[in-house]
Amino acid sequence: MSLSTNFPADSTIVIAAFGGWNDAAASATDVIDHLIEVWNGTEYFDVQRDDFYDYTYNRPEVSTNLEGIREIEWPGTKIYKAKTESLPTTQIFLVQGDEPSMRWENFSNSILDQVGNNPSTILITLGAMLAEVPHTRPVPVNGATINKELQDLTGYTMSNYEGPTGILSVLAAQAERRGVAAASIWAALPHYVGAPPCPKATLALIRGLEDIFNISIPVLELVEDARAWQTGVEELAIEDEEVAEYIRSLEESQDTAELPEASGEAIAREFERYLRRREN
Repeated sequence: MSLSTNFPADSTIVIAAFGGWNDAAASATDVIDHLIEVWNGTEYFDVQRDDFYDYTYNRPEVSTNLEGIREIEWPGTKIYKAKTESLPTTQIFLVQGDEPSMRWENFSNSILDQVGNNPSTILITLGAMLAEVPHTRPVPVNGATINKELQDLTGYTMSNYEGPTGILSVLAAQAERRGVAAASIWAALPHYVGAPPCPKATLALIRGLEDIFNISIPVLELVEDARAWQTGVEELAIEDEEVAEYIRSLEESQDTAELPEASGEAIAREFERYLRRREN
């Protein structure tokens, strides 16, 4: 079930992704870049970076622009406002930056202070991790939430992970304390091709957003990039028989594990996406 028919018309959506360990191959932050482009995002707020970043850990980078002027790019986090005809009465905020080095609670609160805390706000965090999955199969995407209403609406369950965590979990926890419903979407990437970019994983996360909000997001160029990425990986794999054999073993494992879903829910979701794109 999607949120679009159950969420208030004047709702606020916040979609957040941060570079770092929870952004394998920059797949999650690339989603925000894509949404900024297709939803005409404009910068709304620049989080005060000196309060939250240790520059000996998150180093600034120096470069030369087209005019030959040396520039320094500082680590930080920005909030963008966006709009889409698919959700005409919905206020959308896109949050993108580097995982902060310190004061995570204050950092999270500074973001939530800017996007509002009304009962019709929902926060979606995006993450990507390296895993033992083959590049030849659909990218596994999993959603989680502790919010009972979102569980009913999305079919997500509460994560059973325990251990060290990142800014995504802290931001979601702070949101829930304020009464803001929060959910996370994670993509699993092949660990043997973990260098950025990975358009196939970025596309999979966008599909996850489409499923939640029952909308269609323009992705034509991204689809072509994902195909080119997979072709490139296949060409590299062919050159090494050991790698090719390893990939075949991953394919067999994933096919066996996902066989029941592949014959039911996955096909139904893909058909729903097809219908949405015909309508748009």
